[in-house]
Amino acid sequence: MIKWLERKRLVRKGLACDKTRRDVHPDSWRDYLDRSVLVRLLLLAVMLLALLGISLWQEMDGHPGRVHIHLLTFLIFLSGVMYVQMDLPEVWQRNSKLLLLLGSVWANLVLTKALFLWSATNELIQHEQLYFLAPSAFAPLMASLLLGHRAGLYAVITYSLLSSFLLMEFNFNLLTVSLITGFTAVYFSRGSRKRSHLIKAGVAVGIASFLCAIAYGLVDMGNHNPYSLAQQALIGIFVGIGTALLVSAILPIIESLFGIITDISWIEMADLNHPLLQQMTIEAPGTYHHSLVVANLAEGAATAIGLNPTKLRVMAYFHDIGKIIKPEYFTENIPPGENPHANLSPTMSALIIIAHVKEGVDLALKFGLRKPIVDAIKQHHGDSLVYYFYRRAKQLEQDAKEGGRLVNMREEDIPEVSESSFRYPGPNPQNKEIGILSLADTIEAASRSLEKPTPARIEAFVRDLISQRIKEGILDESQLTLNEIRTASRSFQFTLKSMMHNRISYPTRESADEQSKAGEPAKKEPTPAPAPPEAA
Repeated sequence: MIKWLERKRLVRKGLACDKTRRDVHPDSWRDYLDRSVLVRLLLLAVMLLALLGISLWQEMDGHPGRVHIHLLTFLIFLSGVMYVQMDLPEVWQRNSKLLLLLGSVWANLVLTKALFLWSATNELIQHEQLYFLAPSAFAPLMASLLLGHRAGLYAVITYSLLSSFLLMEFNFNLLTVSLITGFTAVYFSRGSRKRSHLIKAGVAVGIASFLCAIAYGLVDMGNHNPYSLAQQALIGIFVGIGTALLVSAILPIIESLFGIITDISWIEMADLNHPLLQQMTIEAPGTYHHSLVVANLAEGAATAIGLNPTKLRVMAYFHDIGKIIKPEYFTENIPPGENPHANLSPTMSALIIIAHVKEGVDLALKFGLRKPIVDAIKQHHGDSLVYYFYRRAKQLEQDAKEGGRLVNMREEDIPEVSESSFRYPGPNPQNKEIGILSLADTIEAASRSLEKPTPARIEAFVRDLISQRIKEGILDESQLTLNEIRTASRSFQFTLKSMMHNRISYPTRESADEQSKAGEPAKKEPTPAPAPPEAA
């Protein structure tokens, strides 16, 4: 409150600017809770008690759960925890992801238990149809989409074992159907990029249930009639599709609660009709074109080293949105023959250039962009130096010192140029994606000044720029390996060669006539290809 009043007083006196920017404030307590070992142990204890609570819930026959059921539940849970710690370290180290994985399995068990209890009071549902009534693809689909297919496999095995022990007391049929439909759900949900892919996965799960129903009917034909088999098959198909629809409906809510972005959401965010991108096309068209080229460079490099190419493309689209505020001060938007920096001091020019990072973060928070995009805006320049204006300022400082000697002025009276005033605020890229984005942004901006872009020059140009960024330490915290940087470099070279190749120079009729008048043989123009039938 005191700082706010002090700021208002300075604004009234004209000593401060009334404009404030939104900024990202680190949530240290959230990060602590997300990584705390004590919280993790407490979470595991709560989830174990929740599973034991399901076993104490009203059984199908009205009797409470037995001791051996509790013991098996504990052993299955403990084995699953060991698997997560060994094979899913990214889930184990983040309590929010661990809660999501274990919670999805528990929610699937509760949902199945509720359906079983409802079916016990419904005379139309036979006991054999319970195996196909269970939505066994719910937890595998959720885990696979949000945490990866390995987490989905954990959900399949854990849910199948617990459901067969807790809900129907060692029922092999339920175990088999749950495993088959769960593995099918994980297999067909890999790499889902559209919500329609979830429906396809649900249809695949339904077909798997349908085939299981036929298989059980063929094994035990004496106790099944054709009508009952058809009913079981239809239940399996409808439950599979319904499970996929349920997951598709609640997926955005889960993403928002746990801060996870799926490929489906990245595809939706890659829409160029976003208001910020539309504003950029009008107010800063040069920056818009620069962002598209950076997106192509970053996407190619991401594909080459195994990162998410769609995520890199979205980051590249929005990484320079801060230039919308003062687009006329950036090279790609300055018309030929004009230079707005000519009448500004180097310090003021650098201040305007550096401010586009803070303005970009402000716009991103205003329009509700996701955290990875905000991080990309904030980190893609790292703490690099605005070298051109820094060199210009040092030159003016040197000229001032030389002029001061002529009038006997002390050097102490001439203000020194501070390098920190010409550096971006940082931090440096903190992950591989932003590291690749930083390289793509640097290469695209510098490639505009490349003369005679032959393949050899392009290769040397890209290698020199990347080496310079490594020497500056910009990539030290990006977790990129030297092999990945080398692979990305080859991808950048290939993309630049494709974009900057020279076209064949065809002679015009006027030049051919002039050559013939001068006695030189006119170059023969190439015979045009015949027009396709559609052109007629």
